[in-house]
Amino acid sequence: MTGKSLFENYKTPPGLWDEMSAGQNIRQQYQKLYEAICPSDTDTLFQKEQLANELFMNQGITFTVYSDNAGIERIFPFDILPRIITNAEWTHIEKGIQQRLKALNLFLKDIYTNQQIIKDAVVPASLIASCPMFTREVFGISVPHDIYVIISGIDLIRGEDGTFYILEDNLRTPSGVSYMLENREVTKRLFPDLLAQSQVKMVNNYPLELHNILLSLSPRPISNPTVVLLTPGIYNAAYYEHTFLARQMGIPLVEGRDLLVDNHKVYMKTTSGLKQVDVIYRRIDDEYLDPLVFNPNSALGVPGIMSAYRKGTVALVNAVGNGVADDKAVYAYVPDMIKYYLNEDPVLPNVPTYQLSDAEQRQHVIKNMQQMVVKRTNQSGGYGMIMGNKATDEEIATAIKDIEANPRDFIAQPIIKISTVPCFIDGKLTPRHVDLRPYALCGPSGIKIVPGGLTRVALREGSLVVNSSQGGGSKDTWVID
Repeated sequence: MTGKSLFENYKTPPGLWDEMSAGQNIRQQYQKLYEAICPSDTDTLFQKEQLANELFMNQGITFTVYSDNAGIERIFPFDILPRIITNAEWTHIEKGIQQRLKALNLFLKDIYTNQQIIKDAVVPASLIASCPMFTREVFGISVPHDIYVIISGIDLIRGEDGTFYILEDNLRTPSGVSYMLENREVTKRLFPDLLAQSQVKMVNNYPLELHNILLSLSPRPISNPTVVLLTPGIYNAAYYEHTFLARQMGIPLVEGRDLLVDNHKVYMKTTSGLKQVDVIYRRIDDEYLDPLVFNPNSALGVPGIMSAYRKGTVALVNAVGNGVADDKAVYAYVPDMIKYYLNEDPVLPNVPTYQLSDAEQRQHVIKNMQQMVVKRTNQSGGYGMIMGNKATDEEIATAIKDIEANPRDFIAQPIIKISTVPCFIDGKLTPRHVDLRPYALCGPSGIKIVPGGLTRVALREGSLVVNSSQGGGSKDTWVID
């Protein structure tokens, strides 16, 4: 089959926004890709797919599926056709994410100091008090430059009318940026000429930008601060990414046992003795960070690290306690935060969200479960989620029982038929649903967002769940003029 016939046979579901085709027409940003693939045949695309798989296999680009009994390591699924975003669309996304992060940083500073937003009744005190990620132990701790969220991955979806919505704020230890960078490296091998012709914006300066920001956060005014990346170890789902980023930034990758605290300062054990550490990019959740303060059974963290953090002798990135701002129940109030702190309307809207602790909203959701996606407020990766249109009667009954027992632990949102993109699957072009996770870096000089981000694809036909842990894959994301 020729490339042209692949496109001619591409059928999009009615009433959905397709990133490539508007009715029978190819959108302008996809024209060069269309022209490049038309002369190809299916065998050529199969060869590109095979090459991509080999490159990922050779690089050891894997992730972990904890619920899979067949084996924990998986090669990250990758679709060879890029997802293409126009510069105008990107400018809108960038503006919206910058606005959102400004408000969220102000919220985090406020909630751990004066709590003015609660006093002014913009956010209910009960919502924060009942949030398991609200960390009283960091109340009053001074954070460098008042930046709590240095690294974030803000999830976006596109609705049926083409509107971009914020789906989720990932403000603790967001993952996936290594896949964004590796996807681009693989695409350079698959479509080298097309990348150059399309003038695709670069993403590969992310590690340099991150490293510069980490250096700027050092509490000691020295020319060469010591920055380390703290990993939970080889069994963590994102361990590949930890090694990748440490290597790209040229910083040590350490585990908890490689660090110790003495006189409220953190030191790294080296072959030439102890070396003071200034900045820790930690990929360990708050709960496991310091067994003297949080989970006493944690073998992953560093005993006493919170005392050094409180004294200001070490910077932790991201700040401890950020989870209160990406709790899914708190998410519903972010538009109010934007209005409260910035006196602006949100550039990017939230997905409409029902707070199930409210009796009226809860009853509405229970009556309309088939049209809802129900999420646990402190779960990620697609775990603990019920898609009402796919769930069995038994699953819905169990969900209702759980909601009524602990309504604060759940939110619900109407199921949005998110946009589709063409994917090369089994020798055909077929539409699959996607989201987008742009990566933002907040530093003393402002907020920088890598032009593109990680496009995650629901590879199962008809599925709206894009998480790799739930059978999703990814694409390279191009931002072009």
